[in-house]
Amino acid sequence: MSGGRQRTLPQIWRAPQGRTEGEGAGDDSDDDLLLAAAAAADPVPVEGFSEAAGSIWIYPTNLPVRPYQERMAGAALLANTLVCLPTGLGKTFVAAVVMYNFYRWFPSGKVLFLAPTKPLVAQQMEACARVMGIPSRDMAEMTGGTQALGRRELWNTKRVLFLTPQIMVNDLSRGTCPAVDIKCLVIDEAHKALGNHAYCQVVRELSKYTSQFRILALSATPGSDTKAVQQVISNLLIARIEVCAEDSPEIQPYSHERLVEKIVVPLGEELAGIQNTYIQVLEAFAGRLIRMGVLARRDIPSLTKYQIILARDQYRKNPSSQHVGVLQGVIEGDFALCISLYHGYELLLQMGVRSLFIYLWGIMDGAKGLTRTKNELGRNEDFMGLYQHLRDMFSDTAVAPEMGGVCRSNTVLEKKKEFIYSHPKLRKLEEIVIEHFKSWKNRCSEQEGSGGPSEDTRVMIFSSFRDSVQEIAEMLSRLSPTVRAMTFVGHSTGKSTKGFTQKEQLEVVRRFREGGYNTLVSTCVGEEGLDIGEVDLIVCFDAQRSPVRLVQRMGRTGRRRHGRIVVILAQGREERTYNQSQCSKRSIHKAISGNKTLHFYQHSPRMVPEGINPQVHKMFITAEKYEPGNSRALCKERRCSSLQHKSALFSCVTGQKQTVSHENWFLSPEEYETWDRLYRIKESDGIKEPVLPQTQFATLENLEEIPSCQRSGRVLLSNTLTAASFPPSFPRQEQQDQQQEQQEQGAVQLLSLCEWSLWQSQPFPTALVGHSEPCHHFISLMEMMEQMRQEQTAAMDGSSSPTYMWKM
Repeated sequence: MSGGRQRTLPQIWRAPQGRTEGEGAGDDSDDDLLLAAAAAADPVPVEGFSEAAGSIWIYPTNLPVRPYQERMAGAALLANTLVCLPTGLGKTFVAAVVMYNFYRWFPSGKVLFLAPTKPLVAQQMEACARVMGIPSRDMAEMTGGTQALGRRELWNTKRVLFLTPQIMVNDLSRGTCPAVDIKCLVIDEAHKALGNHAYCQVVRELSKYTSQFRILALSATPGSDTKAVQQVISNLLIARIEVCAEDSPEIQPYSHERLVEKIVVPLGEELAGIQNTYIQVLEAFAGRLIRMGVLARRDIPSLTKYQIILARDQYRKNPSSQHVGVLQGVIEGDFALCISLYHGYELLLQMGVRSLFIYLWGIMDGAKGLTRTKNELGRNEDFMGLYQHLRDMFSDTAVAPEMGGVCRSNTVLEKKKEFIYSHPKLRKLEEIVIEHFKSWKNRCSEQEGSGGPSEDTRVMIFSSFRDSVQEIAEMLSRLSPTVRAMTFVGHSTGKSTKGFTQKEQLEVVRRFREGGYNTLVSTCVGEEGLDIGEVDLIVCFDAQRSPVRLVQRMGRTGRRRHGRIVVILAQGREERTYNQSQCSKRSIHKAISGNKTLHFYQHSPRMVPEGINPQVHKMFITAEKYEPGNSRALCKERRCSSLQHKSALFSCVTGQKQTVSHENWFLSPEEYETWDRLYRIKESDGIKEPVLPQTQFATLENLEEIPSCQRSGRVLLSNTLTAASFPPSFPRQEQQDQQQEQQEQGAVQLLSLCEWSLWQSQPFPTALVGHSEPCHHFISLMEMMEQMRQEQTAAMDGSSSPTYMWKM
């Protein structure tokens, strides 16, 4: 405290507003600090909370009750929580329970579910809709395909939104998103919340507007190491972690056994010879950096691309005074060259000779390489000898620059040249797949013999590089029809490569689930998120340093029955990488379980007023049938808007309850009944060809044929005047005779638009736009013409038919 006289908080609260002269500046400072502390300690009232609904929280029993899910949902309701569950054990279920209860507790609040990709957004929306009873009229999906104007309307009309984080960031920055109304934020694949990821931006931007919102983060593995886990906790304001490891007793009754096999494959003589030649190339260029003192002296074959990148960054931060001008540019060029060469070295050891050739071809003959790189490599005899050897080996491989990939030339396909196993791991992979399908076939034969049902099997193979994926699929295609293989890659952002669009990805996944393919060869796009379906065999063709990716891959099997996971590793560097990944995985679980080395967010809002402690209420929830089209893009809703206006019209005319039209554009039962009763032409009517009355309009071609009374602006309204058509012109005599003859024969019914006058006699609701002045004039004309028709009908009943003249 400063020199002022200290007072207690009650004295401060009872003190008058005015100050005495004896109180100094220090006293003011102390009082301000105490008042600020009191304000911070006083809980902020929770706005929009329904106390009637908040006395309980609902847990559904329409699916089997799992104690660990109930525990996690209850914890996530009262604090910002990170839920860590192995893939396939119900993270989305926990999220659906939390979302539903916040939907009940805050009748005017909004609940959001963020997922990193559009297919995952659609999948999670469907999953949540099938679990809980949130009405589909309150749910909507927003992705990059939803226009900004449409998103504004969805923000204003919907309460439960499923969207990508990029859309959320954009709408927060534009002020479109009502941030203060958001009460619950669910973040899927939360391990991505590192650095400046869109997830981190969402939480930062949302915190600028309000602190009263709940965060629920979902992930199978929260991070690749303890440091990454701490970043996720800090970026997402996590106050607690709910975790179940794969060996946790809680989940054992609900998970199936997954047998993990590690197979180490030697490189073989041929590949080892190519490796030695390549090492000589590495020594030539990495040795120059070592001699210049910018790269630490170490065993060159054990160097990695990442270590060279770190050395380059260090050099850029502290450049030597001796390295200036041209020499500095030479060093930068050598760093870039070594990074490229070490990437090729990793491809050689992990994927094989073919992947290395495709990569080197892109540098030497394609669009990937720089002029200096080509010149430097071209002057190295060891490299050029190796490159020429690879060209001769894969002379049958045609590289397509526009596709960025490779394919077999037509002549080779015709000759059916024997497949080249560019890495010993390919032979082992082929053996594993063949053995799996043989054993599965034998098992099915035994089950059929004993009267049991037989099921199809699915195999999924993971490889990190597209060229390797293509090579594996080409190898497995020779095993058709037993093995029906399909590649599965992500969409490409480069101009020289082409991947799968998200619609194509969903189509491949659908056909894989339904049995169109029984083997899927995938890059990392198949590791997380998408519901691939039940897979019996997972083969990892490479090892990743991050345990996150391995756990995601392993989670694709063992969901409904026992699964098998085979990790194929090359002897040496790749085997060491896998072992390090397993050690890192164990250290992460130890840190999370102990909670001693992690620092959690201490100001997580309770979101429930003090004195209210919601009690769990278990009940069976009957969710309405989910129809994906009902709440997708707003453009689809607008396409149905005209039918919805017609529904409103039928509601007005018939007095029946309005039924909202669905995306299929069919009439509702009430509308169909009205149409069938009043307007449908039935076979019993004997009408073969309904036509509209022949009408002439004033154009340059037929102006002389139109009577002068009509050209002067006067229209004769005859007894055939209808309420839903413009005043008719005078058709030619032969047209009248032809129509009269057809009507007498019963072959033609002369339709009159007066049957549809109910569509044109009043303005109907519009969205975003109003009715134009000509529209109101038209409606008034319709009303006047209808009145004149009724008077005409009355006059015909009483006396001779009158003739009306109307001046336009």
